[in-house]
Amino acid sequence: MTTASLFDLTGKVALVTGGSRGIGRALVEGFAAAGADVVVVSRKFDACKQTADEVSAATGRRIVPIAGHMGKWDECNRVVDEVYAQLGKVDILVNNAGMSPLYPDLDSVTEEYFDKVVGVNLKGPFRLGAAIGTRMAAGDGGSIINISSIGSLRPGAQALVYSAAKAGLNALTIGLAEAFGPTVRSNGILPGGVLTDIAESWTEEETAVRTQHIPLRRGGTPADFVGTALWLAGDASAWITGELVRVDGGAYRQMS
Repeated sequence: MTTASLFDLTGKVALVTGGSRGIGRALVEGFAAAGADVVVVSRKFDACKQTADEVSAATGRRIVPIAGHMGKWDECNRVVDEVYAQLGKVDILVNNAGMSPLYPDLDSVTEEYFDKVVGVNLKGPFRLGAAIGTRMAAGDGGSIINISSIGSLRPGAQALVYSAAKAGLNALTIGLAEAFGPTVRSNGILPGGVLTDIAESWTEEETAVRTQHIPLRRGGTPADFVGTALWLAGDASAWITGELVRVDGGAYRQMS
């Protein structure tokens, strides 16, 4: 086995939810560049199609767009059926789709809000993990990667429902490793603060204030997660499962 082969995904099929933008889009690009065919899933087909066309043109890989709401059980089932009908297998599942709308205070959180956030961040990953993990275990195995959050370890009041759902996702990650080993591995990536479009308007002073508690002195970018995901997807992490990997510039250690 060569060093290059540890990260080679040639012949593999990856499914990335929330794959049309942000971290998901970066992972789609990274997996395709490593040789995998990739299924891009998000709620809006046009966004999936645009991502698929662009990544396919850049890498020459087969990129399949499928629209689906990962907070709905039946939608998860349909997506799984479509993927296996079109590609025949999934070797790498990335549960990346997530949401955390702002709320003014905890008492304003409605049951509808709670169910929606928990649905996308936990119910969907459970259903996809169970359905695809079962198929992986019955076949040639695979790797499940759940995108959680450092907020799952140290939650705050501003995104408490999201953090609670992600804490459940951490438990799911470990449980899937137990359920589908030895041929299926399940691990989690816990991002810290990732710079969004709004960060483009920050001054140098604002950026310095917002990142001063981070040892690496900057927020994350989607590209910062590609290396970790490639490591967990392929043979480089062949003896790693049930682990939660913080990718946060060292921020959590500073808060602990």
